[in-house]
Amino acid sequence: MTLEEITENMQARVGADAGLNKSVKFDFDADGIVRIDDKASPAVVDNQDLPTDCTVKLSKDDFEKIAAGDMNAQMAFMQGKLKIDGDMSVAMQLGKVFG
Repeated sequence: MTLEEITENMQARVGADAGLNKSVKFDFDADGIVRIDDKASPAVVDNQDLPTDCTVKLSKDDFEKIAAGDMNAQMAFMQGKLKIDGDMSVAMQLGKVFG
């Protein structure tokens, strides 16, 4: 899946309001960034590397596995495949968006 496809899929899942009232970015290192700004109305999903309340760092491949249900996000976190910087409560709410 390309970064553009991931961004479009996230936009579809987030819609106008993700229910987070925070901002989060997924940092795929050299593969790019997807940022969700749910402080804006409607919510913004883009590829800008701007400051956010929470940053989730993981490989694009691992993100795709988690999104497909082939990898558990909590296990990825415990194994060091997924790292969180900033407001951990935002990361805990992501299940509402990606459920």
